[in-house]
Amino acid sequence: MPSKLSLVTATLAAIFASTAPAQIPANCSRMYEVVADDTCDIISAAQNVSTFQLAHVNAAVINPDCTNLWVGEVTICLGLNGQDCTSTHKIVSGDSCWDIFVTEGIDLATLLANNPNVDNACSNIYPDEVICTASEVIAYDP
Repeated sequence: MPSKLSLVTATLAAIFASTAPAQIPANCSRMYEVVADDTCDIISAAQNVSTFQLAHVNAAVINPDCTNLWVGEVTICLGLNGQDCTSTHKIVSGDSCWDIFVTEGIDLATLLANNPNVDNACSNIYPDEVICTASEVIAYDP
């Protein structure tokens, strides 16, 4: 009869063996390994990647509410070649799209095109969200 320790060891080994590493897209331009206390917004702000882009590029890895980031277990792609917006703005309380596009010197149409998660009235932006402020439209492939 196996000991409790060997059963626990065997169970853990099976769990880790069945957890396949995330597939990084071949055209990934930047990668990042998750560290303690990371959230999608923290990663986005620190790595100059919009919250939308991070979620879009890693849709197969990061769940919609970004609660499945585990230290050392997940390496994520920050942007794809030709689709990597590194010009970003971290939303602070009171920000409006007007403030952002005036401050960043871009037009509203470009701001909205590069941030398809933001509605036309910019009523769904929130503090700590990171948005793309590139002056040219980034064509995100579906």
